Amino acid sequence: MTDLKSALEAVLFAAGDPVPIARLSLSFAIPPEEIESAAMKLAEEYEREERGIRLLRMEDRLQLCSAPDYASLITRTLEQRRPPMLSAAALETLAVVAYYQPVTRAVIEKMRGVDSSYTVSSLQEKGLIAAAGRLEAPGRPTLFATTDLFLRVMGVSALSELPPLPEVQGTEGVEQLRKSIARLQNAEEAQQTLFSENPAVEEEQEA
Repeated sequence: MTDLKSALEAVLFAAGDPVPIARLSLSFAIPPEEIESAAMKLAEEYEREERGIRLLRMEDRLQLCSAPDYASLITRTLEQRRPPMLSAAALETLAVVAYYQPVTRAVIEKMRGVDSSYTVSSLQEKGLIAAAGRLEAPGRPTLFATTDLFLRVMGVSALSELPPLPEVQGTEGVEQLRKSIARLQNAEEAQQTLFSENPAVEEEQEA
């Protein structure tokens, strides 16, 4: 197990990006369950020993990242400016995508009641949402879904960990969406994570 944990640590460190458990299983020539067990033990060691790195699981992928406790020190050391907070419009749009994905821009705009072209593009540039195919309908509009970065920023390992959404519609439904996703967003940690992925992010301005 020690050798397996060390090998897993080396591969994830070298990869940088999330790596599918299935791919690790194939490369290591062992069952996925053994990869998951080693990853869990490695993550526990990082936490217990208060190490400067953490092992994250995002759905069926694993990734190494810096411990959130050192976000401000990392930012200061790398001379990065403090990132802007997500605007209310961006947070609202992100909530709609998170709970109703895959979803088209037309559906997002219907729920929000305003044009969301700029906001959708901004969230794509930030890496929080991405195209996830096309709807089989006239015009074949693009479907949008959240990304691995969304899971990291929100501090969850899977979409199933999002707070349950009440069965409501219209304006009240959007407000519930906003409140649900706002409970997840630790401003300091989330924005530091977002900025570390996209140092050129500019504050969103939506008319």
